This record gives sequence, C-alpha cells and structure tokens, in this order.
Amino acid sequence: MVTRFDRSNRSLLRTLSPHLPSVAIAIVGLIVLLVGPPVEAATTRTPSPIESKATAFFKAGEYPEVTALYRSLPPDATPSKEFLRLALQSYVRLGRTDEALSIYSKLTQPGQSHDAALLRPLALGMITSHVRDRKEHVRIAAYSALAELGLPETTAILEDGLLDPSVVVRARAAEAIGKSGLAAQSGPLRRALRDAMPTVRIAAMTALGEATATDVRERLIDVARTEDGPESIFASAALVKLGQSEQLAEITSAATLPDAESRMAALGVLGRLKRPASLAVLAQAVYDPDPSVRAFAAGALGEFGSPDGTAPLTHAIGDESAMIRAVAAASLGKLGIKNNRPLLSALTRDPDAHVRANAAEGLLRLGDTSAIALAAELARHPDPSIRGAAAQALSASPDDQALTVLKALLLDQQPLPRLSAAKALRKSNDRAIPILVQGLRDTDEAVRITAANSLLQQLAKQPASKRRR
Repeated sequence: MVTRFDRSNRSLLRTLSPHLPSVAIAIVGLIVLLVGPPVEAATTRTPSPIESKATAFFKAGEYPEVTALYRSLPPDATPSKEFLRLALQSYVRLGRTDEALSIYSKLTQPGQSHDAALLRPLALGMITSHVRDRKEHVRIAAYSALAELGLPETTAILEDGLLDPSVVVRARAAEAIGKSGLAAQSGPLRRALRDAMPTVRIAAMTALGEATATDVRERLIDVARTEDGPESIFASAALVKLGQSEQLAEITSAATLPDAESRMAALGVLGRLKRPASLAVLAQAVYDPDPSVRAFAAGALGEFGSPDGTAPLTHAIGDESAMIRAVAAASLGKLGIKNNRPLLSALTRDPDAHVRANAAEGLLRLGDTSAIALAAELARHPDPSIRGAAAQALSASPDDQALTVLKALLLDQQPLPRLSAAKALRKSNDRAIPILVQGLRDTDEAVRITAANSLLQQLAKQPASKRRR
C-alpha cells in the first residue's frame, strides 16, 4: 500500500542535514536507561586492579576507557565475569553491538540460561544503531522493528525518523509513535499531517486517530472533505475512531468507487474497524473484477474475524488467481473455525506452492500440527520466496517440530528465508531464544535487526522472575 499510494509522486524530499545530534544522544541515553548500573563486585572477593579501574571508569561514564582496558588484555588472560559485564555494557552504550555480542558469547556458555538483563539492551541496541544507516532498506527494517515493539523510551529516535528522506521510514516512524502510546503528546507527529507524501500523512492520521487525539479533528475533517482517494478514506477512518460514526458511510461508499486503489483502501479500513454493518461489503468485494481488490477483500475478511466470513472466503479459495487463493487460505485460518479444516486441507494440494504454504499456516492456526510436514517440505523448495512462505506458515505453531525447521531456515543461504525465520521465531516458545541470539550474528543487517526484534518480544513474554538477574 505504501508504494501504491505514492506512485504518482516518486520524488522524495531533499536529503536532510546528517548532523542531527539528537538521535545519537537519544540512543545513548536510551541504552543507559535500559542497561542500568553495573553489577557491583561480590563482597566475598577482592576485585582485580583492572576490574577496579574499569568500575571507576564506568561509573564516571568513561565508556571508551573501559573498552580500552578490555582491548589491552593479553590473549591468554581470563577476565572476571564482572569485568566482562562492564565491558559489554560499555560497548552497548557506545552503540558497538558487534563487540558487545562477542563478549556476551564469553559470558554465556552453551547449555546455560541466557542473561536477559544483558540481552535486552544488547538486542535493542542492535536495532537503534541502524536508524541512521546509509542503506534505506536497513533503516526501514530498523524503524519497522521499532514500530512493532512500540517502546515509549524510544521517543526521540521515533520522532527523528519523521525527518528521514525515505518515505517508508517516515511512515514507519509515524506508526511506531502510535504503537508506543506517544501519539497523543507528539508534536512532530502532528506536523507529519502536512508531510509532502500521502503515505506519511496517512500513517500520521491513523496513529492520531487510534490515540483519539481530538485536537486534530478539524484537520481530519478538512482532509476527508477535500482530498480524493485513499487519503480521504483514512481520514474518515480516523474520525470514526474519534467518535464520528457517520463517517463509516463515506468509507462504505468508497468501497464501490471506480478507482481500484480507493476500493482497496476502503476494504482494508473496514476490515480493521470491524463494524458489523461492513461485513456485507467485504463479502461482496470477493467478486470484484480487479484481482488486487479481491485479494484485499479476502485479507480484510480475515482481519475482520467473523465466522460469517467463511462463505465469501470459500468462494475466494476457488478464485483463478493464486494470489487470492493464498490470501483467502490464510484468512480462513484466522477465523479459528475448526470446521474449515477440510477446506484448508484441500488447498494443501493446490498447484501453487504459495497457496499450499498459506493453507499450512491456516491449518496450524487451527491446531492441526500435521501441516508441519507440508511446511517442512516447502522449506526445502528451490525458490527462496517459497522457503520464506514456509517460515511464515510455521510461525503459527509453537510446536518443537516447527522450531527445528525454523532453526534450519535461519541458516539458509538466501537472506529472505532467514528473515522470515527470524520473524517467525518470535511466536515460538522460549527455546527460540538461543537460536535468535545466533541470528544476531547474521551477515545481513536486516536479518540481525529482525532477530533482535524477535528476541525482545520473546524476552517480554517471560515471567518477571526470569527477566531479572
């Protein structure tokens, strides 16, 4: 949807000044906040001179001096764990996460439980250290991860992302501000309502609507009245969130406009709003003459989540377009209706591998672990996009068999399956944590960022007793 909405205006804003110290300061401050004070030396032993010196440097904020002490160690030295923790925390605070990860591997031996107190800031630093990367796709990956995590302590970084030259990064930053609960107070997000690109304006409107920011109501009304296409539809959706339910009629009408992009935007919005009166519109849209619109309708029915979506989705899985059959298969699984298993089982024999992968995902969502065998078979497909789809399917199962396949996919020769596997592992059980730690060493930056995101989500699921060391 991002690139589709911006097709008519591809020229980006001119590159902004790279000398924005706020991000670097924010990153360092954020990590200082999360890492906390260094672990004091145990009272039952006397710290070595180098450890005492490192402790003094650390307390004074002289992190480069701590890392210099670490680098000065002779190759055969065996530093204490307390000294290694100080060195690791210093590297994290300096944004040098690769060196920190190297030290972490010395602190945690194979078979030992992982140290969440060190892993959490290390993983977050792995993400935030790439928000100013020269490569756009890496910045997109970093801000996409922050959008999913929704951490309030990343405020300064997220708001700085609204100044990025990349349209996608700015949109992801706006989404992240909304997810983190900061939209209601964010001035930069309100300024993004007048961004040069519709995609960013839409993301800002959506975030402010979710936050019920009533102070932007007049701006939203103006957009809904004067703009055409998707932007007007998303403004109406934000107004519905602000309590103006009469705007739902405008969105419903847009689902039948001649413009396919408007129809897709309206269907996507209706799926997320989940208003009972909209189900009939979504059901009818699976008969739309445009295959892209039919695919959006199938996806929106899954998002809507009503059992009454079964009938139109049953029609959609017979569509001539493999893309639509695949989307419909995934949506059938999202409905959570056990009686849909025969429909999905039939799709496991579809001639298109993507459809088979989505059918496996749907079955796994319904608790049918026999579909793991199909996903494992697709994980060996010569097409890396199919292997990636297999990883996505396995994300629907916490079963150890699925974990085994995902672990193998995280070692795939191509980055796409590794990326999908790293993302899927966030939904697995806590035995995924050591696998994700290995993913932090991947040669591809986007995979490392995704693994860090999944690791943080895994750590967040742990009981409080396991989070503190």
